[in-house]
Amino acid sequence: MPESESWDYTLCIPNDPRAVTVSRRTLRLILTLHGLIGLVDTAELLAAELVSNAVRHTKGPAALRVRRTPEGVVWIGAWDTDPQSPPVAQSLAEAGELEGGRGLGLVMACADHWGWQPSARFGERGKFVWCELGFRASPALSPWPQAW
Repeated sequence: MPESESWDYTLCIPNDPRAVTVSRRTLRLILTLHGLIGLVDTAELLAAELVSNAVRHTKGPAALRVRRTPEGVVWIGAWDTDPQSPPVAQSLAEAGELEGGRGLGLVMACADHWGWQPSARFGERGKFVWCELGFRASPALSPWPQAW
């Protein structure tokens, strides 16, 4: 597959703590097969934080979505059934030694951009929290199709 070709994968996951491990391993395989091994460690961390939040703070199913744009930006996002906005992200310095609440701080520190938007999937309301890896001159406010 040419480097400039885009791709898009979605992994539907149950509300189960093991979904985080399944998501990380699936993401590692996707990026490795597409020759993006240099992004694997950071992408795994980001996906684990997003999926962990989706599974921990909601009762319904979730989904991990990974896509690459023709410009080379890798987007990672998690959908869940809670339509409420995620908590305000604290920087890692602000979170300090807190036992919880550092997940979005890690996303903020490691991703080039991140955000969230209300969304629906399988007829259920929810939200989609996303981040990007890779430089893009003018980031879109909503990089995901409205179906999410």
